[in-house]
Amino acid sequence: MAKTAVRENPTGSKRAMWNAYVQEGDPQAREELILAHLPLVKATVLRMVSSLASHAEVDDLESAGLFGLIDAVEKFNPSMGKDFAAYASFRIRGAILDELRALDWVPRSVRDKARKLETAYVQAEQALGRPPTDEELAKALDMSQAQLQTVMGEVSGLLCLSLEELLTSEEENLYIAPISAGSSTESPSETAVWTEVRQLLVDAIDVLSDQERTVVTLYYYEELTLKEIGQVLSISESRVCQIHARTLLRLRSGLNQRGVETRQG
Repeated sequence: MAKTAVRENPTGSKRAMWNAYVQEGDPQAREELILAHLPLVKATVLRMVSSLASHAEVDDLESAGLFGLIDAVEKFNPSMGKDFAAYASFRIRGAILDELRALDWVPRSVRDKARKLETAYVQAEQALGRPPTDEELAKALDMSQAQLQTVMGEVSGLLCLSLEELLTSEEENLYIAPISAGSSTESPSETAVWTEVRQLLVDAIDVLSDQERTVVTLYYYEELTLKEIGQVLSISESRVCQIHARTLLRLRSGLNQRGVETRQG
């Protein structure tokens, strides 16, 4: 369950390949760099698809992820001293998110459920002065706890992608994916924004329960799938999905209160 390692290059070191591509424009070096990092595409798609239920085709997302990898290879500057795998993962996720937006992958009914769920959560949190329990949230929505868990499972993917978008947002230049990485093209002003939002995210995570914090850490930092997280925590994948959805509601609410806008899918 460790993070995916890139494929070893049989013809020479990564540094030699980068030198050949960047300095000489060697097309073979470019191809080798892309091939060496293909596992990043597959791993990223697998992780993201695990939270999307059956709403997206793996082949479409892998194709988009490949374009993200190619874009990363063509734009990366090794002289900046950044980690390419982290930068490539950022570009791959961004390309996949763009593809999901283009596909309009979320059914209207799921969007409506997510909107009602989030509205009820925020209102209950404001009324109680603390995050609502599942029982309190179910009561606010006039449904049973079993029905609430079903809804959370249905909207988990949409909530998840909203946080993924925040972590990979090029529009806002919030290069915080993964949080320790940054990008190879940050300006001082972008770095300042990156640092501020990173701290806001850390603050929001700090108020989560131990179980919720573990799910966030394993999914967004260790990049495990929901199934793998279930194995680590000895709970079912569907239960992880529900915990993930509840955690995302808390994170989105916390970030919005701190002035960081998140959007649904």
